Amino acid sequence: MLERAGDEVAIATSSVRYGPGVRFPSHMHALGEEFLVLSGIFSDQHGDYPQGTYVRNPSGSSHAPFSDAGCVILVKLRQMQADESEPVRDFPSDRRWQRAGGSAHAVLYRNPRLEVSLLRMEPGASLPERETPRGEELFVVEGEIELLDRFAPALGRWSWRRNAGSQQPALRSPSGALLWIKRGHL
Repeated sequence: MLERAGDEVAIATSSVRYGPGVRFPSHMHALGEEFLVLSGIFSDQHGDYPQGTYVRNPSGSSHAPFSDAGCVILVKLRQMQADESEPVRDFPSDRRWQRAGGSAHAVLYRNPRLEVSLLRMEPGASLPERETPRGEELFVVEGEIELLDRFAPALGRWSWRRNAGSQQPALRSPSGALLWIKRGHL
């Protein structure tokens, strides 16, 4: 559990490990669900989602998830607004990367209020301090990053950081990293 606000029905961000053969009954997602497959293959009645796949199931959608071989996902529950009504199935093989300097950026989802993307940083690449109204959160999918404005520890694989402020610190990746970043939603 990375964050939770509420009791049984809660706003939550967590990493979830499915053991081989785990199945859940069909259930609805009030206020939506989004997830990134971190390892293995996640499945539901709509298809199979290999490592790196990003999925958004909008408010009111339902599914019956399972994993035959096992998987780990980063999942956010009950965090969608009315302007986030379209489902998304973004597979790694279909992704369009835009290169700039020592990084490559791929937008997974965008609307006028927020953006969800992946950022691949080459070894030694940095991201400057940036203004992001309504905050930013990031999850280190691979590699490691260092925050350059504070005495903060480095963030390694499967680490999560959220800053609801509008000013985000510069960061650097000494050995390269892949980051999942969500901006403008806090």
